Amino acid sequence: MIAETAVHLRQNIQKVIIGKDDVIDIALIAMLCEGHLLLEDVPGTGKTTLAKTIAASLGCSFRRVQFTPDLLPSDVTGIYYYNQKQQEFEFRAGPIFSQILLADEINRATPRTQSALLEAMQERQVTVDIATHALPRPFLVLATQNPIELEGTFPLPEAQLDRFLMKLALGYPDEQEENDILLRFERQDPLDTLEKVVEPDDILAMQTEVRQIRVEESVRRYIVNVCRQTRHHEDIELGASPRATMALYRTCQALAAINGRDYVLPDDVKQMAPYVLTHRLVVNPQTRLRGRKPEDVIREVVETVAVPVIS
Repeated sequence: MIAETAVHLRQNIQKVIIGKDDVIDIALIAMLCEGHLLLEDVPGTGKTTLAKTIAASLGCSFRRVQFTPDLLPSDVTGIYYYNQKQQEFEFRAGPIFSQILLADEINRATPRTQSALLEAMQERQVTVDIATHALPRPFLVLATQNPIELEGTFPLPEAQLDRFLMKLALGYPDEQEENDILLRFERQDPLDTLEKVVEPDDILAMQTEVRQIRVEESVRRYIVNVCRQTRHHEDIELGASPRATMALYRTCQALAAINGRDYVLPDDVKQMAPYVLTHRLVVNPQTRLRGRKPEDVIREVVETVAVPVIS
């Protein structure tokens, strides 16, 4: 069911998004794992369009929040106000009460506002004053940030980054893809006529099904060893957390599912490790001075750890 649905979703999203098959798959994996996605790229590469297309294809409610330095936590979560007609306090839900939330330029908000997302992303609930409100499901945060313009920004702390299941960049299209984009949007925006492929309840069912994907003992230990190796690498100051180990495990299950398999391969681990682990690592100053990036270290770790042989 998952592989077949993934094909339909991929084809539907490709009616709008051109040449980003790997990005589409990563977004689907994030949804299947009940995780969140951090998109880091320059403006104009299609981050917002991708979020809207995913929401439309899944039939999910969609809200967008433009993060700015003057944005307050209550602007995201909602507030209690006094209803004079009813003579009582009522809760007015904020934009976070949607199934897909686009947190645009999340690093422009102050740490106080950024932290308003922590409880929502991890526990899928929001506490305002003394009351706790459950968020709708499925729930996916797609956050964007610009890696070039850093003036007036507040870098996400490690605790916030660790809440994101994966991080990726869309990148520029090649010459043919950019030409195809012009042709596709020449007459009308394809998003205006895009139809949903699945219902939110189908997504919830697939999220449960993904957890049944088999992971052999040797592959599970391979996942653990890859993550543990980051904690002892000489170039890394802060390695992958146990949450990262769980994230790598879950994303490998989802990757196997969308590829039509009921078991995880070591190659799945190699494919998902850069997306899951890179943004969670902190390299030491000497490593940065040498020009080495976290993705370089992850590539080295994956190549160093012994790969299990499946008989």
